[in-house]
Amino acid sequence: MAEPRWNANDGRPDERRDVRPAPGGSVRRGAGEGGAGADVGEDVARLWAEVVATARRTVADGLVVGTSGNVSARLGDLVLVTPSGVPYDRLTPADLTGVDLTGRQVLGTLVPTSELPMHLAVYRATDARAVVHTHAVHATAVSTLVPELPLVHYMAAALGGPVRVAPYAPYGTDELAGNMLRALAGRSGCLLRNHGTVTYGATLDQAYDRTAQLEWMCRLWLTASSVPGLAPTLLTEAQVAEVGERLKGYGQRR
Repeated sequence: MAEPRWNANDGRPDERRDVRPAPGGSVRRGAGEGGAGADVGEDVARLWAEVVATARRTVADGLVVGTSGNVSARLGDLVLVTPSGVPYDRLTPADLTGVDLTGRQVLGTLVPTSELPMHLAVYRATDARAVVHTHAVHATAVSTLVPELPLVHYMAAALGGPVRVAPYAPYGTDELAGNMLRALAGRSGCLLRNHGTVTYGATLDQAYDRTAQLEWMCRLWLTASSVPGLAPTLLTEAQVAEVGERLKGYGQRR
């Protein structure tokens, strides 16, 4: 009998046919025990290593504590995602965890992150190829104070404009995923009230950079706001939009 695959939708083992990526990163179906499923492809293995490295980076940079937060990346209709409750420094290539866009687990035996609904909502609604969710302390603090991060720095343009705060909902719920999507409209990052941050990008590096920038802006605003008798000057949305246009030509051109 083939080893049961975890069904992320209902929490029960999934006895359906084994699904594994073929070489090159595509996913093909085997015939269960003794079937024709191929070993994990090089593209999938490489992307999993990047997911794990990014997750470890969130810990090293102080954006998460313990196993809080999670990271995912999309390859076609396959989403590789960090598993629930496993310290990132213990993850190995053998711990690869993947689901399809419906949330059905197709790779691995570890239970995917409890925030899977949030990750999948981003992939279904945007062109994201990577999502980073953290419990960064300054960003979480700001999420408890305001409905939108004040425009204290022009780098808000890197996330599409003023960063909104999604209303609170319990973690891992469709309600939270819906609140997040509304806060993300026209943006590549948002705050989650009394919870943390979500950012996405075309790559894991881009998604991570946006997370780091968001945490830095929140720290900046909290620091400036803490000076007695003074209030930080803020930019206008027009000024931030102007920077957004300038950022389109930022960096090296190939």
